[in-house]
Amino acid sequence: MKKTQVAILMGSDSDLPIMKEAAEILKEFGVKYTITVISAHRTPDRAFAFAKEAQSSGIKVIIAGAGGAAHLAGVIAGTSILPVIGVPMMSKTLSGIDSLYSTVQMPPGVPVATVAINGAKNAGILAIQILATSDKQLTKKIINYKKGLAESVLQKNIKLTKLGVNKYLAAMHK
Repeated sequence: MKKTQVAILMGSDSDLPIMKEAAEILKEFGVKYTITVISAHRTPDRAFAFAKEAQSSGIKVIIAGAGGAAHLAGVIAGTSILPVIGVPMMSKTLSGIDSLYSTVQMPPGVPVATVAINGAKNAGILAIQILATSDKQLTKKIINYKKGLAESVLQKNIKLTKLGVNKYLAAMHK
């Protein structure tokens, strides 16, 4: 049985509807993951302990989603040598720009790979791509996934060419 390779962290359970997208894509690819709520502000000791123990527990990549001040990814990256992917969450006050800046603006030596606001699915895909650098089965799966994306675009273009703009748009809204 494979060990858990990816940890998905979120600053609040309110992030779960977005962060589940990372879990879903990891599951689709057969990557074992764990998912938990850890707050950089409300449970800092737990966040530090998790970051320090993650590598020894077999974790290879950490995905950390948080909103507002969004310090979770940075706290984890500052405490662990593992790659950290930050997912800034949409916020009510600043539409997620605060979360984005808090996640992406890291000091030299403490990188956090940052995806789009609410971009948990891409965080999962990036984690898979990182793991695929040393896993031939995952490499084949990600190649096929990317081919599927390309094929989807080609099929949409064929449909657009066949139907024309107005009929295509009407079919999209059915």
